[in-house]
Amino acid sequence: MHETRQTARHRRNRRGLMMGTTAALAVTGLLVWLIVAVQPGSRADATPVAAPPAAAAQTTPAPKKAAPTAPLAGRIRPKVTYKGVATVYRAGVGDGACSYGPSANMMIAAMNTTDYETSKACGAYVRVRASNGKSVTVKITNECPLPCAPRQLDLSEQAFAKLVPVSTGRTSITWSLLSPSTAAKVSIRYKNGSSRYWCGIQALGHRNPLARLEVRSGNGWRKLARTGYNYFLSPNGTGCGGSIRLTDIYGQQLTVNGIALRPDVVQPTRLQFAHR
Repeated sequence: MHETRQTARHRRNRRGLMMGTTAALAVTGLLVWLIVAVQPGSRADATPVAAPPAAAAQTTPAPKKAAPTAPLAGRIRPKVTYKGVATVYRAGVGDGACSYGPSANMMIAAMNTTDYETSKACGAYVRVRASNGKSVTVKITNECPLPCAPRQLDLSEQAFAKLVPVSTGRTSITWSLLSPSTAAKVSIRYKNGSSRYWCGIQALGHRNPLARLEVRSGNGWRKLARTGYNYFLSPNGTGCGGSIRLTDIYGQQLTVNGIALRPDVVQPTRLQFAHR
């Protein structure tokens, strides 16, 4: 019985010794790990630290691109300032390549051939500013052929004189497209020689540049080709004398009804594009 108690006590001491040894080994192992962890180039040192939260720019949706302000515009676009040069010409009665006829307002200009763009610039209102700070608003009624360069405007003498003396002949400018305030309404004119077999149609007095002219054809609309002299042609007479639909560079549309097929007569409407 005495041996049994001693044996039991011995076993308890041995178990305690083993537990103490195990604990000591664990502590020693922890110290070794810590020492290794701080050694440059060790595996522990190469373990990446948890990445910080993503930057706000990565979690915020990318800004959407602004919708085009004039989806049907050509080379001349709104809210863009162009740098160019202004020259001067004698405009006479104000008639020109746009076929508008004599002009009561001589604040007019001819657009260079590149930006004239097969008469797409016809009827556009443009604010022209000289380097001296003076400005003038002109209407495009004519085309300036070569050697007029892209972004060049040829101003009537009356308009040029608003910027610098006419004797200057040439001056640096900036210019931009306008959508002017106006009480005028759009008018329609059929070209001389038009009939129900062939016709040319022109829109006048539109506030914003014109992108398309269509005529009613059956249950739909037919787009007419535009000429360099600013008439839209129906070579087989389709739609001549019928409803007409006008679309400006901003996509706004006007439907004109009740225009008789009367060649070379300006027929007013009660319609106008909205100011942009």
